[in-house]
Amino acid sequence: MPGYQSINSKMLQVRVGPGHEVYSRRGAMLGYTGPVSFAPSATAGQGLGQTLGRAVAGERTSMMHVTGQGQVMFGYAGMEVTTVELDGSDTLYVEADRLLVHDASLQVGTMFMGEQGGVRGVIRGAVTGQGLFTTTLTGQGSCALLSHGGVMEMPITPQRPVHVDPQAYVGHRGQVQNKLSTAVGLRDLVGRGSGEAFQLELSGTGVVYVQASERKI
Repeated sequence: MPGYQSINSKMLQVRVGPGHEVYSRRGAMLGYTGPVSFAPSATAGQGLGQTLGRAVAGERTSMMHVTGQGQVMFGYAGMEVTTVELDGSDTLYVEADRLLVHDASLQVGTMFMGEQGGVRGVIRGAVTGQGLFTTTLTGQGSCALLSHGGVMEMPITPQRPVHVDPQAYVGHRGQVQNKLSTAVGLRDLVGRGSGEAFQLELSGTGVVYVQASERKI
């Protein structure tokens, strides 16, 4: 039986057992069967220093360590749930509050936005509301992401960079460079935009996950 099984677009069933523990967003457990335990986790697999840095910045999301043996149902705030499989060949970059659940076997890290784009990376985090840090997941295993309206996967190639509305960005994976660019969009021309007219430009090789909404969590 697969570890992650969709119940519907907003609910996910995850198998927990020996050798298959998970971390979940606090408050996301909807129900479970079997002898399963839930314990608050200060680090959720991250280094203590990374966790403290995010806590100081006010960007830490509370997680639970789920162990035992049984089936656990997860969902959060009626949002859409998308499962992502990692095979160890690349890194997933995603906002911490977008993570519903992930395998404990995955290596979790924190990347300072300045590592991708220097000062522009920091400005990007401030302008888009993504903050100063983003979460990285590497290794082999599964995770589930939250979105408003579901996500689509847009491939990124060296010949075909992708431009994304910052508010619709959920995460990306692969060897991807991203930067904040300015452009005049249709919303600005017709008076519906905020006047900022920013886009994320992603180039390289990989995939970007884009939600069908501009709502943030």
